[in-house]
Amino acid sequence: MARRARRSFTPEFKAETVLELLTGRQTAAQLCREHQLSTSLLTTWKQTYLDRLPIVFQAEEQHDSEQARIAQLEQIIGRQTIELEILKKAHKLMNGHPASNGRSS
Repeated sequence: MARRARRSFTPEFKAETVLELLTGRQTAAQLCREHQLSTSLLTTWKQTYLDRLPIVFQAEEQHDSEQARIAQLEQIIGRQTIELEILKKAHKLMNGHPASNGRSS
């Protein structure tokens, strides 16, 4: 007897199915019949979903701290850019090079 090929499910499908179960739109039995799933597979998806749910909120906190760090680094880059321009001008003046507009001082 030939074995049936193993099916794979997208993360979106798993999430949608678990949400239908958790919101009560359909029972576990209905979902299993409709999508030809075993109850143990649906239970595993549900448990994985519930276990990983706190990660969603951790990601928000990490995102906020990352954005603050990015803003801080952008300020540092801005200051260093200004300092570099000042140093370039000072170097030109100290070496006796005329200003960029072609006139001598």
